[in-house]
Amino acid sequence: MAYQHQFRATGYPLRLYSGRDALENLPAELKRHQSQRAFVVCGRSVSRKTKLVDRIAKILGPAYAGRYDGIEKDTTLTSVQAAAAAARAVNADLLIGVGAGSVLQGTRVVAVLLAEKAPVDQLITQYPDNAPAISPKLLAPKLPIINVLTAATTAQNRAGSAVKDPARPNRMEFFDPKTRPVALFWDEEALLTAPVSLARTTGTSVFWRSLMNLGAPHMAPLSEGDRLQAFRLARGALARMSDPLDAGARVEMCAAAFLQNRDADDGGALTEKHWPARVTYALATALFNLHGHVGQGEANSALTATVIRHFGARDPEAMALIAQAFEITDQRPAHERAAEAVEQCFAQAGMPIRLRELDIPRDSLPTVLENSLKNFNADPKREFLRERDTLMAALQAAW
Repeated sequence: MAYQHQFRATGYPLRLYSGRDALENLPAELKRHQSQRAFVVCGRSVSRKTKLVDRIAKILGPAYAGRYDGIEKDTTLTSVQAAAAAARAVNADLLIGVGAGSVLQGTRVVAVLLAEKAPVDQLITQYPDNAPAISPKLLAPKLPIINVLTAATTAQNRAGSAVKDPARPNRMEFFDPKTRPVALFWDEEALLTAPVSLARTTGTSVFWRSLMNLGAPHMAPLSEGDRLQAFRLARGALARMSDPLDAGARVEMCAAAFLQNRDADDGGALTEKHWPARVTYALATALFNLHGHVGQGEANSALTATVIRHFGARDPEAMALIAQAFEITDQRPAHERAAEAVEQCFAQAGMPIRLRELDIPRDSLPTVLENSLKNFNADPKREFLRERDTLMAALQAAW
């Protein structure tokens, strides 16, 4: 490993509680933040099909200010606006996100909407024609956030949020470092409330990110350990996601996702991302936002091997590192070895490896392509605008 010595590391205050009965520590966290009116943000399934939110309410006692349980898949604009209105109506002084990616992102946006006075269109990332994207600075103080996970996700302690508005072709992207949570909870009972299908799709996304991160030929010295351990944890836990009683696998997948975020904070965020990672992320995001029944994990698994075959030759060193993680070291080009390893791994986990397995119409691929061209995390410099033909060829081949 050739270490990258030019990096910046950032630390954020956070307490993490994991294991059996971890939620019993909630009152101490409220006391630490002088909260007397904690408001829960969640989805309908966790609120109405499990006893988790009722358990939280019982633990909090008089400090429980109520819940909004209408956050929708992919974090719709109408649902986060309704959640903000409900939190404002009870004068909430702290937010508790209970769920996985969509809910935790939505809770951050609720904090933004409660604090900022500008119209929504002025709070999101802007995309000038043929120019780099611009993320506005949101300066108002935000309510503290506590996140209670029901499935592993890197959304657990980040600052960015993507919101879906059916009236817009692309996601609305919010970013505010002040919306990072003050505490995380990996409670075993809470994690087991998620059905196997959700645990598997979120776990696949965590594993996918850990795999893509291994392709960096130059790492900051602080981030290397995070990346290697995240891959080991995610690979081992992925095979156990189908067991509805294996709380340990779910905690370990949460830990892998947390290490991926710590890697970014420890200097990994400045590492140049290789083309297959960027392209897969952009196409998969556009895909599952367009087709609501498709999970992020399924979108990633259906696209990755084909994208590697189309774009991997641009980053041979990165592809060699990914192939090496699976101990494939024959004489074929690195991107061919990497694509085969990834394809076999996802197939063995029972995940789709072709877009036609996702029950989507093939004629939606041009829309997926166009929507992928505005994704700040994948393409802040708008390089994809010059890659339309290659991107479409990869989509067609993935079918």
